[in-house]
Amino acid sequence: MEFNMEEAQGILDKGIEEAQEVIENPSKVDEILVQLEEKLKEVPAIGSTLADLPLMVAMIKAWIKKEYTVVSPKVIACLVGAIIYLLKKQDLIKDSIPIIGIADDLAVMGLALKLSEPELKAFAEWRDGKGETPTVEA
Repeated sequence: MEFNMEEAQGILDKGIEEAQEVIENPSKVDEILVQLEEKLKEVPAIGSTLADLPLMVAMIKAWIKKEYTVVSPKVIACLVGAIIYLLKKQDLIKDSIPIIGIADDLAVMGLALKLSEPELKAFAEWRDGKGETPTVEA
């Protein structure tokens, strides 16, 4: 099977058109985030932790837009802080080191997600329409 550059460009162009339609509709963006959560659950070993990343992003966005304000600003700060750490170039372990280079990033993100688990669960229930009044278990 040969790689066909024109075919690849066509697929990319179609994807860009679809993405432009999606990003104009917040509910479609949320649908894609839910689909991403499900897809990430399939990743061996770290998939279950990574599956909460789109949920985390959706919760932060909803909090910023004041659509979902039940969550504590400290929880939002914890999650955003973990994202900032993930994006920063100063790591405990350099990302350029194969495999273990991202271990500290995953550890920090995993800890933030674990600490925020009750809030993420409550948000998911609210988002999915299962909860009338969002509550967070202690």
